[in-house]
Amino acid sequence: MKTLTVALGERSYPIYIGDNLLAQADLLTCYIQSKQVLIVTNETIAPLYLQSVLQHLSAYQVESVILPDGEQFKTLDSVNVIFDKLLACKFSRNATLIVLGGGVIGDMGGFAAACYQRGIAFIQIPTTLLAQVDSSVGGKTGVNHPLGKNMIGAFYQPQAVIVDVDVLATLDNRQFSAGLAEVIKYGLIRDVEFFVWLEENIDALLARDKTALTFAIEYSCRMKAEVVAEDEHEGSVRATLNLGHTFGHAIETGMGYGTYLHGEAVAIGTCLAADLSHSKGLLTAEEVARIIALFERANLPVQSPTELTAERFVELMAVDKKNVDGAIRVILLDSIGKATLPMNIDNLSLMKTLQTYGR
Repeated sequence: MKTLTVALGERSYPIYIGDNLLAQADLLTCYIQSKQVLIVTNETIAPLYLQSVLQHLSAYQVESVILPDGEQFKTLDSVNVIFDKLLACKFSRNATLIVLGGGVIGDMGGFAAACYQRGIAFIQIPTTLLAQVDSSVGGKTGVNHPLGKNMIGAFYQPQAVIVDVDVLATLDNRQFSAGLAEVIKYGLIRDVEFFVWLEENIDALLARDKTALTFAIEYSCRMKAEVVAEDEHEGSVRATLNLGHTFGHAIETGMGYGTYLHGEAVAIGTCLAADLSHSKGLLTAEEVARIIALFERANLPVQSPTELTAERFVELMAVDKKNVDGAIRVILLDSIGKATLPMNIDNLSLMKTLQTYGR
């Protein structure tokens, strides 16, 4: 087992990464603050792993909330189901919420924990690759709104993140590839050597080779932890983790939540950001081609949905957390391994990329 730390002073917490961690009761129980425990999961994960968690909690008052599975259910209504259970069971502010699932469940469960009685403890047990390498770490919680993705939420850190690599055995191929989009992102924004390693090992990752997979998860989590420790509330460098996300969120919102998986939309968005970076004289054409090729090898889409016009794209991108005073701001790449901070993009350059790339 590997242990990383998200260094946030008194609010620091560990990330445990390894095999068969769901069988290790002490990893979980040492972070439970009282007898009251609520497990939040979904209809896909509950039959697979809920019992693995419950077996360690016989000494506690445990309740469960099993939500529908899918991005389209990442709403305030779903979070209210969690509140209903907490209130009906008379859970106090010393209760602990355990989040068992992918990024959608993690974001909603964390948001519920941030809000209930102004904040209760929660533990992340991510069950998708995307959640393991990205969304479970860093304390971003929230829900979608029909007008914009993740526009309602809070920064709220967990007590611990337990990454059991074995649970990925039941993850379908599409979800697995979606997680690889976030892994590739780390190489693009912070480490060209990791990007090269991914080019050399993408086939091993797709084959779910345990050694390669564990290395990629640990390395991604380490980079995420370093960024969060430096900039918890996304005032500067943490914004670079959103490479491709402004475009990607527009795709998810415009096409309907759940049509594209988050990682699929981010892959397309990153290719758009790479094209825009090239048009700004930052990336070379060869670098853009390498980026697109790696996403394609990871079985991810790289073409914009034809249903979204450039004008509609811009309209959707205008609803984004990085925007300031109405100006659309995106993360670009100076080179593979080095991202820019959010920068204002003139409408002419943006429209050119949206009208030409993948069309």
